[in-house]
Amino acid sequence: MPFGLKNAPQIYQRMLDNALYGFTRIPQLEGDPVLKQPDPETSPDLIPSEPKDDGKKSVLGRRSYIDDILITAESWDHLCNRVEGLLDVCDEWNLSISVVKSFWGKDQVEYLGHKVSSHGLEANPKDLSALTDLPFPGSLRAMQSFLGSLNYYSKFIEDYAIYAAVLYELREVGFAAMSKPETRSRIQNLAAAVGDDVEEAGKSAEADLRWIRAQKSFSKLKEKVASTPILRHFRRELQPVVVVYANDWAISAALMQEHDDIFHPVMFASRTLKSNELNYGIVEKEVLALLRVLDLGHNLLVGREIKVLARYSTLAWFFRSSGLQGRLGQWAALLSPWTLEIVKCTKGEDEILGAIAATITPRAEVDQALIAIAPRKEPRRKIQAPIHTVYPGESLWVASFDGSARVKRGGGAYSAILWRLPEWTVVRARSEYADGLTVNEAEYRGL
Repeated sequence: MPFGLKNAPQIYQRMLDNALYGFTRIPQLEGDPVLKQPDPETSPDLIPSEPKDDGKKSVLGRRSYIDDILITAESWDHLCNRVEGLLDVCDEWNLSISVVKSFWGKDQVEYLGHKVSSHGLEANPKDLSALTDLPFPGSLRAMQSFLGSLNYYSKFIEDYAIYAAVLYELREVGFAAMSKPETRSRIQNLAAAVGDDVEEAGKSAEADLRWIRAQKSFSKLKEKVASTPILRHFRRELQPVVVVYANDWAISAALMQEHDDIFHPVMFASRTLKSNELNYGIVEKEVLALLRVLDLGHNLLVGREIKVLARYSTLAWFFRSSGLQGRLGQWAALLSPWTLEIVKCTKGEDEILGAIAATITPRAEVDQALIAIAPRKEPRRKIQAPIHTVYPGESLWVASFDGSARVKRGGGAYSAILWRLPEWTVVRARSEYADGLTVNEAEYRGL
């Protein structure tokens, strides 16, 4: 495969997948430059030739990232057996390994920006000081670059999406207004001095609250990326525990497992609420947080019994009710394949679980921590059309129309009614059918 072709990485990845998963190779037919489709008359089984062997068990049980291959094992003998299996498939598929770039038999390795060891998974940015010492970006592109760097490690940062939401809402027009050094310096100094009382500080200093919140979120994210926790490897024999959190404008969840009588994090998930979701009740928002972590951790959690800790409800009504409609019916269908044990903890998670690792913030303290960065989000409001008033002696006319089309028949019908108010008397009504109409054309003809 020559360098520079668009599909070279995909073809190389596919070849490595075939090798690592133990797929068999079918030799090329003699005399054919390209493996052709078999003739059904000469080859009823539709196989042009027999495989070289019966195949092998998957060497690693997972994929590699192009040519970055990570081999893990529970013991030295297990590691040697896996390495021998990898060398065998590499020899069979004519793959070469660079000994200079390889590391063998190490307790901890750096892999795709992470440190992998028996203790767990650590974030390992190439240049951490470049992120922690970075000043507040002066343009939208620079801010997007910063968020993109952190997004790769979002599962290590608790409530990452909540803190980053304020920064994602910034626009280029706002950065242009903040281009003056004295304005930026004033906002940064004010943000460092006001503490959590952002609203009152904004009134007294006449500053843009959005930029104060952005400065605080930016500083908080730099602190969090510098102190990311060790995420434990998910273990199949241990029960997963999910702690959900919801407030007025965001949801988050933490997936944990118990190690040595202490619950350690496995993964964090979070996001801000959409405008229509802001109107949901707090119990419904906790359901959204649960759906979020089940979606992101599906491969880890599928087929397992999960304990869920919620602050407001056990959701017993949700699973026992019949005939749920709308979004509740959709959520019930999404949660139906899962085996969930939902426990209500009003005081704190420690009253149910016991000791929790220090890297997990108690849900009761998250509300206070997020006060300083809470954005001004307003729920989507329904616009009520004004009702026209008909006064005594006044005569009004109302026209109503509609149209529809049938795709199979290739035609459409349309109709219209003319009313006289206040008696609502039908003055005239008419409907017709025509071939070759779309829905829009049918409605236009009705009008």
